[in-house]
Amino acid sequence: MLLEIEVDPAQMEQSLNKAYRRLVKRVEVPGFRKGKAPRNMLERHLGRDHILHEAIDALIPEAYNQAMDDNDIDAIGQPSIEVVAEEPLSFKATVPVRPTVDLGDYQSLRVERGPAEADEDDVDKAIDDLRQRYAVQQPVERAAQTGDIIRADVRIVIEGEEVYKDEDAEIRLREDATILLPGFAEGVVGIAKGETKDVEVTTPEGEGKLAGKTGAATVTVHEVKEEILAEANDEFAKEVGEGFAGLEALRTHLRDELTERVKSQVEERFRNEAVEALTDNAENIEFPPVLIDREIQRELEQQARSTGQTVESYLELIKKTPEEIKEDLTPTAIERVRRSLVLSKFSDEEEITAESEEVDAEIEKLVASAGDNAERMRQLFSQAEARASIESSLVTRKTVDRLAELVDPNGSAPTLSVETEAETEEEAAEEPDEAVAVKVKEES
Repeated sequence: MLLEIEVDPAQMEQSLNKAYRRLVKRVEVPGFRKGKAPRNMLERHLGRDHILHEAIDALIPEAYNQAMDDNDIDAIGQPSIEVVAEEPLSFKATVPVRPTVDLGDYQSLRVERGPAEADEDDVDKAIDDLRQRYAVQQPVERAAQTGDIIRADVRIVIEGEEVYKDEDAEIRLREDATILLPGFAEGVVGIAKGETKDVEVTTPEGEGKLAGKTGAATVTVHEVKEEILAEANDEFAKEVGEGFAGLEALRTHLRDELTERVKSQVEERFRNEAVEALTDNAENIEFPPVLIDREIQRELEQQARSTGQTVESYLELIKKTPEEIKEDLTPTAIERVRRSLVLSKFSDEEEITAESEEVDAEIEKLVASAGDNAERMRQLFSQAEARASIESSLVTRKTVDRLAELVDPNGSAPTLSVETEAETEEEAAEEPDEAVAVKVKEES
């Protein structure tokens, strides 16, 4: 929100007098004892601009706070000030105010859940993965083929610079997989035990002086092993894990396990789509840019923390300026802010809260799972800030639960209480102080 504030000349003169009284106590004027020089002499000694700026520096916060109070504006951050004129004082204040969110008719929203069962192809793949895990590796006296496992000495040189060296490395030659560098796996196929071969490799495109360069991998094969997969039968099933009665019992176990995983994925996707639908349905979402800046900073700090770096070190590591990372993170930050504001508004509309007993129970769950750190965890959550964080998480969880219940077409539509009588009482607007004239405009 943009405030245009004009200060009455009388209030300006009052502020100049206050500035004079402050300065005269600190400044020695020739011919006068400290604190005794008349205002006109102090102005002649310091210059009028000095006293004027001293007055303006004190007057701007006073006028700004008065304008905020008179117009009942709820700011969520510090304003940006632009002085338009000094005498009489006139300035613009760009104020970050609380967001405005209109959810629209969210009660009629519906979101479909997808299928939540694992199909037989998924079970077949899980069986194949188990066969791979229980495969027997058998040495063979032939050249390496795709699917084999080799033991080899490998040295890679690009543009005269050694970029990789490993003696007696074990490498699985998987089909359609890039191993070490493009060209390596394909070049190793056909090398027999005891042979040495130079294989042409290429570094991927990207950053760095060797990006996109061609070099050679010198490979000496010590052993070639063939992977022999077990047959998918009852005998195999009895060897898996703690053993199953037969192949069908193993398939049933895998099907149930996969179905639970699919259900979890479907539910997560359903809830994300529910929040997205609520956000898209909103008729109005307005918020100050400072919220985007805060979200960008939070995400940047999280990324840096995940690498064990400070923000400054992290930016050096990824070779990006603050302006470049801000440009990268802005679209995601905007979407996160929008979703967060919509959920917060929905929570208010549905009157969702977390009771003290619920917070206590959640803390006890966390403490119980902390093991040896239980006491330290309990002390941590005894702090007001940590407890507030748990309460906030609980409210968010309950909010998404309520939203999921609302938009589920197979669930029961909520019964909402409707106010039949609109409130008609209005608070009388207070007259602003006549010393300050304020114009309020929507910030573009």
